[in-house]
Amino acid sequence: MANTFLAAQGINVGKSLCEHDMTDTARDIMTKAKTTGCQILLPSDVVVAREFKAGADNETVAANACPEDAMILDAGPATVTAMCKIMLASKTLIWNGPMGAFELPPFNAATNAAAKQAAALTKSGDLISVAGGGDTVAALNQAGVAEDFSYISTAGGAFLEWMEGKTLPGVAALTQ
Repeated sequence: MANTFLAAQGINVGKSLCEHDMTDTARDIMTKAKTTGCQILLPSDVVVAREFKAGADNETVAANACPEDAMILDAGPATVTAMCKIMLASKTLIWNGPMGAFELPPFNAATNAAAKQAAALTKSGDLISVAGGGDTVAALNQAGVAEDFSYISTAGGAFLEWMEGKTLPGVAALTQ
């Protein structure tokens, strides 16, 4: 998702997964966020590689410096530091989706670091952490911190719709 938001700002994302057809929507979201005082934290640095495989040669570059022949596969360390700093100042975290290709080391580093920070803050009573979605649950399990989150939902898209306040068809059917 971050790649789409970066592309919406005119940033080259090389061969990265990106929904170029959604850049207008991303720009609309960024405009609405700005007018309501909502901060969207996008990567300031990224980990790129030319192959999508575990252990691939990689480098960390500024988010606006992805080589044309490379893919963004993880958030970089400066981005993780910024994310963790925001968590320290937060009371609640809603997490959906990993920060990178968490299935392939070393592209799991950002997700693991952020997950461990959220888990530590939750265990200390400083953060309520709610996570949802299949990839999210898999990433938190891989990081070894799923049990430390306040609540985990495997519902994915339904989880996000519920968070938006939408009526879920399965729940509506139960009320009839």
